[in-house]
Amino acid sequence: MSQTAIPEFFVYGEPARALDVGFLHVETVQARASVHRGQVMAHKHPQMAQITFWTSGQGIYRIEDRTWSFSAPTVSFMPSGVVHGFDIEPGTDAIVVSVADSALGVIAEHSALPLDQPVFVTGRGETALWQRLGETIAMIQAEYAEVQAGAEKILPPLVAVALSHIARLDAQSHAVTVPATVALGGRLKRLIDRHFRDDWPVERYAEELGTTRHLLDKAAHQALGSGVRQAIGERRLVEAKRLLLFTIRTVEDIAYETGFNDPAYFSRFFRQAVGRSPAAWRKERLAVGSRA
Repeated sequence: MSQTAIPEFFVYGEPARALDVGFLHVETVQARASVHRGQVMAHKHPQMAQITFWTSGQGIYRIEDRTWSFSAPTVSFMPSGVVHGFDIEPGTDAIVVSVADSALGVIAEHSALPLDQPVFVTGRGETALWQRLGETIAMIQAEYAEVQAGAEKILPPLVAVALSHIARLDAQSHAVTVPATVALGGRLKRLIDRHFRDDWPVERYAEELGTTRHLLDKAAHQALGSGVRQAIGERRLVEAKRLLLFTIRTVEDIAYETGFNDPAYFSRFFRQAVGRSPAAWRKERLAVGSRA
């Protein structure tokens, strides 16, 4: 099927829509089997994050330009805007917990897992940790299905507990609280996500975030691993890769879409970062994908 943009969904197969504050949704992957038939195309959710806990079966999971083979139990956390998809074998199922970005602020205060990066964990960690995560996800599913009084107060803390279990399963140890510079880095990341196409100077980002250029660069290096300008360039590169992989748009069109006024400069930027031209990189990655 031809695409001119990466699909954005509410839940898979349904067009993106505005979400109520505090929105939360739970269903199984098999509940939409008639829509995806085991092959979920690359897509993203513009206003909500998802926990996907695979309870049976196996398949292939894709996040941006990375691919993993997996078998249950496996779990992922996908922030809003991250491109992902999967192919699964018959009999494979998962519980998917979708949470609006507007609800994540409160949940993040009680979660040991940072909520601005995707996480994918399969085949490692103690059995007891997987059991606790499974029990917590099952409680979320039951609470959502039963629609009892007070569910809106019970579900967010349960989601925070599930996210904290994922943090324990993940290879890295995550702290519940973060330094001010890291928090500023997270705010910067979200601002870059909204304005990386706009060619703002660093001073504009500092002004919008109520800080100085020096403190912003310090926060960027600590939270993002690079200076502000480099972080903006990396965000443009991620978007360019998405569009090259998941759409049929021309290189010139993608250059303009990612904030470059000169397609030739975009091609030089891409080649310097990746080592290949946009067209060559697209051809190579699509060839690898066709053999997966």
